Parts: sequence; C-alpha cells; structure tokens
Amino acid sequence: MNGTPALVGTARALCRDCLRDHGEAPPAPPLRRCPACGSPRLLRHAERDELHLAHIDCDAFYAAIEKRDDPSLLDKPVIVGGGKRGVVSTCCYIARMSGVRSAMPMFKALKACPEAVVIKPDMAKYVAVGRQVRRLMQELTPLVEPLSIDEAFLDLGGTERLHHASPALTLARFQRRIEDEIGITVSVGLSYAKFLAKVASDLDKPRGFSIIGRAEAVAFLAPKPVGMIPGIGQAGVARLAQAGFRSIGDLAAAEVETLYRTIGKDGPRLRNLARGIDPRQVTVEHEAKTVSSETTLDVDLAAFEELEPILWRLCEKTSKRLKAQELAGRTITLKLKTHDFHIVTRATRLPEPTQLAARLFAAGRDLLKRECTGLRYRLIGIGASDFSDPADADRGDLADTQTPRLKAVESALDAVRARFGDAAIGKGLSLRERRRPASGNATSSNRSPAEDPDA
Repeated sequence: MNGTPALVGTARALCRDCLRDHGEAPPAPPLRRCPACGSPRLLRHAERDELHLAHIDCDAFYAAIEKRDDPSLLDKPVIVGGGKRGVVSTCCYIARMSGVRSAMPMFKALKACPEAVVIKPDMAKYVAVGRQVRRLMQELTPLVEPLSIDEAFLDLGGTERLHHASPALTLARFQRRIEDEIGITVSVGLSYAKFLAKVASDLDKPRGFSIIGRAEAVAFLAPKPVGMIPGIGQAGVARLAQAGFRSIGDLAAAEVETLYRTIGKDGPRLRNLARGIDPRQVTVEHEAKTVSSETTLDVDLAAFEELEPILWRLCEKTSKRLKAQELAGRTITLKLKTHDFHIVTRATRLPEPTQLAARLFAAGRDLLKRECTGLRYRLIGIGASDFSDPADADRGDLADTQTPRLKAVESALDAVRARFGDAAIGKGLSLRERRRPASGNATSSNRSPAEDPDA
C-alpha cells in the first residue's frame, strides 16, 4: 500500500475485497495478490490485530455523493462550491490531479481545471448521508467521536466478542459495507493513538486502509514536516522553522525548555506527539455545536436593503437543516466578513428555541441592521446553537399568537417543497433578491417575510 509505514514480522494477510485472511510462512516471499480472489489489496502488519483506535474519513465526501447520484459525472472532474468569489468545498480526485484543493478560491480552481463540473453544495443531502454513515459506525462501537460531517474517531477495544473479529477485520467489513449500501468510499487509519490513526487514514486515499503501530511510529514520524501535527497552524510552523525545528524528528529530540521558549505552553504536547505519545481517549459527543448557512457574495455589499434578502435565503437554508437534523436552537448568531477579511459575529438569545426561518430571520435582521454602518461585507451567514428538543420549540403563549401561525405556514410550505422541489414556492423577499438590479439599487419592505403581504 502506498504511503504505509514499513511492515515487519507479518504472519497474515487480510484481503480487503473478499475479507479472507491468509497465512504467510516466512521465509517465503509475501503474497502479492489474494489467492482466493486475485485482489492486490492485502492488509498486513505485525500489530494488526492488537490495535483498536481508528479514524474513518469519507473520500471526497460531497463530490462522491454527487457522482453517486449522477453516474454521468463518474469520469469527470467535479468541484463542489460556487460563486465567482466562493471557495472549493471539496473536489473529486480527478480534479485534484489538476491541482484543485479544498478551500481554494473558485477562480483559481477553474483556472487549474477549466473543464471541471461545478456543483453548488446541497448540505441537506450531505447531512443525510453523513448520518447514514454515522449510524453504521455506531453499530460497530458506541465510542464514536465525530470530527465533522464525514469523519470520526472510533474505539473498537473490547468489540472482538461482539463482532467475532479483530478491530482490523471489523473495519474492513465496514469499509465494504459503506460502498455496497451507501455508494461512497471511506479510508481507514488504525493505530494505538488518535493522532496516529488520523495520520494513517490519509496515507493511501481513496479507499485506503493504513496501520501505524507502536514499533515504527517514531521512525515513521521523524522525517515528516511539523505541520502534520494537528493544532500547529501556519504561524506555528513558521515560528518553529525559525528556531530550527522543521521535521517532527526535530521536535522529538528537543528539550522541553527550548520548546517552551519557542512556542509557549503547547511545547510539551507537540514533543509528546512527535514521540508518538497521545493519551487522548475517544470522546462521545451526541449533538452538533451549531447549524448554520453562509455565502460569499459576488460583490461587496454595504446597504441593509441589499443584504436583507440574502439573509432571508440563508435563514431558509438554516431552518431546513435544523428540521432535517431534528434540532431547535435558542441562540442565533449572525456572521459577517468585511471586505478586508475581518470577521464580525453578533448573537442574540431567543425566549424559546426555534426551527422557523421567520424567527431566525427576525433575530438575524435586527443584528444585521445594527452592523450596516457603511462597512462593505464580502460574506454573510446565520446560525443557530444552544439546541433543544424540537417538541419544545415554537410553541408561543397567550401573548404570542403569531408563532403558532408561522409554524403552520412553514409546515405547509415545507410540504409543498418536499413534493415539488425547493423552487416550487417562495416568499416575497427572496423573489425580490432574484430581481435585484446589477447596480444593487433595491428596495425592501421593513416587514419580515412572514408579515409581508407579498409573501
């Protein structure tokens, strides 16, 4: 396997296609292909059946889902992103061969790969697939620590009796099940430490399965750049390079006092990781921290009247995601990025949690109005956090008869969209955004879409 650490003392080879385990008797040459099915994808490692900490990462997640849903895209470079000033959310491996990377500005991505098919993100679809993958992970072990929509740490220690297999074989079965049932691929890293499991999962993408054991960990890490260690960042890499620390081996050999002077209190943690020491356990988190939507604008905007309809559209998206994830948020946060890339966040707390676009918009609109003081913004977003059960959301009371009516209206709109598509019906403010002239001289009602007679 490309990029896999040196493997020594191996006695067995597991075929990742037919899942048969073959004995190998030294000093005979190791098997190059599975004797049963002919596959070259053999997993061998001296510590293979002793390790139980894994990192699972979906391969080019958004792009893989789009290719699954549209087979005509299978042999084409696909970029998921959008907008002249947007960034690449993800791209397939064909596009990566042309130099496209996640977080790259779209204009650079299209310059590198002008033949790419660009698809706007469909977060509701991606979240749904992510939840499918998560459910299958939780069938392997209750110790699942999500890192994002498409990756997680798993601790399979003690699951051998449950699955009648070692963690390595259980993960190989899981990998094939994801392909068969969900139609995407994942890469697996297996080790004794979280940091090393995450490193391993990136060694042989896509459809990779790599192992880093205790015996080779320090030697494997030594020549790697310090930027491979999580949490350092570009500024930290530059500071370490100035002090003469360019490889992980340099960090492993350093004195703790020297690292304190160079990078502060994080020095001992970096030195431990460089030596393959990572005592962190898999931590189970049951809820997302925030649900949000944001967009990078095609041109910088300053006027409230120009930003207001964009905010409404984002509130609709966030509402849809909250409903899909069965969450209701009480804290509403507005995010703005100025023309010079300064990020502004403002938050407010509602009397009760909500899933409704109209209530998200009412809170966000008030926050936005206070920030429209002449600054030009290149990005706007709205998010909800501080989650509660949806059953406790949007109830209203004797003094608030409007919220139940808004809830009924949105439920009816959701039913129409579920049947005929998101574009089947819209509210007046979103329609005004589509009609906004290029000069940006739009007019807008001071009322929310729920109160607007055009809605």
